Amino acid sequence: MNQQSPYYTLLMRSFLVIAATALMVVVCYFYVDRPVAFFVHRDGVNHHALFKWLTYPPPLVQSWSPLLLVLLMIRRGFGPFRPWQHTLVIACVSLVVADVFRSSIGDISGRYWPETWFGNPSLIGNGAYGFHPNFGEGDDGSFPSGHSARIGGFLGVWWLMAPRGRVLYAIIGLPMLLSLIAMDYHFVSDVIAGSVLGGIIATYAVCLATTESCECQICR
Repeated sequence: MNQQSPYYTLLMRSFLVIAATALMVVVCYFYVDRPVAFFVHRDGVNHHALFKWLTYPPPLVQSWSPLLLVLLMIRRGFGPFRPWQHTLVIACVSLVVADVFRSSIGDISGRYWPETWFGNPSLIGNGAYGFHPNFGEGDDGSFPSGHSARIGGFLGVWWLMAPRGRVLYAIIGLPMLLSLIAMDYHFVSDVIAGSVLGGIIATYAVCLATTESCECQICR
């Protein structure tokens, strides 16, 4: 157990974070999600173009991640990575894995969306609200937020491996997370859960990809 203590510490902290997140999700589900969604819809907050533009980068980065990984592997054939290249590889893998986790959890949880986008049941559209597990069938998969998972999975790696830029990462990430709520794309609890999911995967990605002793600070 002593030899695995860094990973054991990470595991225990992960459980604590998941428990705290579950509590926040429950509170938001009963007291926050619906009022915020109705406010955004009623006051037309989701009509601002800026908020919509801020939702574009996460899926675009995911779409380009496979090509980036191919190019980086070609680059690796000619010599060791520079630090930023090493970080970028881990961040791209973390993003892709985070989205796969998000998709699986979304299928299981089967949460209805705040708004109707493609004939899906929703809170605003027809009063549908809640979790209805469907195991991959139907159009309800709002929880957790895929955009948030991508943001957490990608920027979380940079947060841990290049801490000097944390102010920049916050400036980039927080507006995109808030825009998901402002556009009524997701409930508040969806964004919280997605961000935490991405952050956890980013942390494990950094620990597994650096050294066997797990040098990321959160494991210490």
